[in-house]
Amino acid sequence: MINYQPLIDRWRDSELDRWAQVLEQQIDNGLSQERHGDLPRWLQALQDLPPLPVESIHLDTSRVGANSALPLDEPMSARLRDALQRLHPWRKGPFELFDIHIDTEWRSDWKWDRLREDIDPLKGRRVLDVGCGSGYHCWRMLGDGAEEVIGIDPTPLFIVQFWALQKYLQQDNIWLLPMGIEQVPAKLQAFDTVFSMGVLYHRRSPLDHLQELKDCLRPGGQLVLETLVIEGELGDTLLPEGRYARMGNVWFLPSCDTLLSWLYKLGFVDPQLVDVGDTTTEEQRSTQWMTFHSLANFLDPEDSKKSIEGHPAPRRAIVTARIPN
Repeated sequence: MINYQPLIDRWRDSELDRWAQVLEQQIDNGLSQERHGDLPRWLQALQDLPPLPVESIHLDTSRVGANSALPLDEPMSARLRDALQRLHPWRKGPFELFDIHIDTEWRSDWKWDRLREDIDPLKGRRVLDVGCGSGYHCWRMLGDGAEEVIGIDPTPLFIVQFWALQKYLQQDNIWLLPMGIEQVPAKLQAFDTVFSMGVLYHRRSPLDHLQELKDCLRPGGQLVLETLVIEGELGDTLLPEGRYARMGNVWFLPSCDTLLSWLYKLGFVDPQLVDVGDTTTEEQRSTQWMTFHSLANFLDPEDSKKSIEGHPAPRRAIVTARIPN
């Protein structure tokens, strides 16, 4: 059902051997049923997914997923939908399995469309996606030709959601590992492209996070970073007291110029601002696959330009940078 042994075997005696030596224990820790009380019911939902014949898969369209040659009959469709719904909430997507549209909280395809033409081509590259959620962007990276895609995220539900997709997509060069970047061996320098999207503002030390990302890259490799920012000048940074847009773990929101200066400070070269814009309630919203509060509930009802706490409303930037050859 969940089997990482092929990855461990493939990494043995390679430049990733140092990670392979500790990976089995890391996975056991990340998927510990003693530490994560809801994990058994998520694993049961995964086990209850029906075996279905796959006619085609789609990794390069907005809805990542799989289809069969003929529509599912109603009982089988209901069985599939029930198992998938038991993995609620679905945050990043969208996905589509056998005509069931998993309409996730985030239209993550919009973010992918904003960045994909402005990054180094992924064809033939080994890619790391830090804080990948259930792996939507990892699938899109694979669809754009990456040779191997590794996502890491410490949330067990997201790992199980990935394996639900993998049950039908069956790709042997994409893996999601149940851990944070702290568990990646130091100074690994093994990836051609490293993505960190929606993570930096959750870190108490953003410069330490950027250094960790840099240490994962091969010489000449590219960083693709997406994070919350504010409008402002060089040196401007918001350090919100208390919560930000109802999130309690938001630390640093820099201006775009400040963010680029951090990258220069750490020795990245050619930092580029790819995109910047306000997050809308069309891009992040509640759905039947994520029924909890979402962005509309986190904004000031009298002024959508402000968060519920009175801070500037969420604004996100995408930047790229490289490390020297």
